[in-house]
Amino acid sequence: MKKILVLLAMSGLLFGNDIIIKKSCEDVTTTTNNIKKIVKSKGLSVFATINHSGNAKMVDMQLNESKMVIFGNAKLGTALMQQDMTIGLDLPLRILVYKDHDGVVKMAYRDGSWLAQKHVLDAPKKVAKINKAMNMFTEKAGQCKKD
Repeated sequence: MKKILVLLAMSGLLFGNDIIIKKSCEDVTTTTNNIKKIVKSKGLSVFATINHSGNAKMVDMQLNESKMVIFGNAKLGTALMQQDMTIGLDLPLRILVYKDHDGVVKMAYRDGSWLAQKHVLDAPKKVAKINKAMNMFTEKAGQCKKD
């Protein structure tokens, strides 16, 4: 019986997906720039943009176009870190924008509930706020233009 419970728990860890992936109607650079504009317009700070494919090129390696926007809200992040300092390993927030193997541009980010599961947090409203913001940022950044 114990073996069955362990297997069920492990399969939940293996198959539980806390990563949300959405398609973008824009190219990688435009989507990345859209995310940065939206984030800044909401009063958050953009700390960095990492060009993964550009870094790969510098070491003579091939990688589909890929950029990551790192951003955050010091007030929210500080409040979470006051509860559990190790959450600083997962903050600031980030959105990965990449072209997949089929040439489709996608945006990926972690569901905010992952933070509460991996750290000692009692902050359901803050986690819900993170989820709502990440959803809005990606929906707007990758939306298709109307004719």
